[in-house]
Amino acid sequence: MKKPGSLKGLEELGRARLSKNFFMRDFLHSEIADFYRIPNIPDNPELAIEAGRRLCEELLEPLQATFGRLHIRSGYRSAEVNQFGNRNNLNCSSNAATTADHIWDVRDFDGCMGATACVVVPWMVDNYRNEEDWQRLAWWIHDHLPYASLCFFPKLWAFNIQWHERPRRVIQSYVRPRGILTKPGMENWEGSHAHYYEGFAPLRN
Repeated sequence: MKKPGSLKGLEELGRARLSKNFFMRDFLHSEIADFYRIPNIPDNPELAIEAGRRLCEELLEPLQATFGRLHIRSGYRSAEVNQFGNRNNLNCSSNAATTADHIWDVRDFDGCMGATACVVVPWMVDNYRNEEDWQRLAWWIHDHLPYASLCFFPKLWAFNIQWHERPRRVIQSYVRPRGILTKPGMENWEGSHAHYYEGFAPLRN
């Protein structure tokens, strides 16, 4: 599939089915792109679709099957959109740091494929109130899903969830307690963390 050069081509890209419940169009919205009128269209649609499929099939589908419908805050970013966001301090990392992350259609320096989406789990928002409760969901994901990285944010406990060919399995947060929750080599990385998420539903696929 070539980069869409027409409205019809963009419509076809949006109809690409990534998994049972998700289509490419679900991840093309960008507030930066919309407000500043920058097309958010992949240069390499085939790579973006393949990385997006792995993200959806392996991470987002089991999350939604277990906790109910997810709210997709953001997903794919074109290199142009991300670069604009980085240069203008709009909460975007450099393009070099964002390949195989929010930039789905560019492999990273190691030649690996990856994709990230920022999501909200409404079930969590409805059932938990304490600021630190985001850790419950973080540990559930850590114990059940093959994520590459997680990063939690204060508003609605939105979080970036990444699929990557070489997962680092690092969890960090801008919500209290801020910083690194776990990563390989930390004492809390291995073993079960079920006591954090008592009462959560078991994994559903």
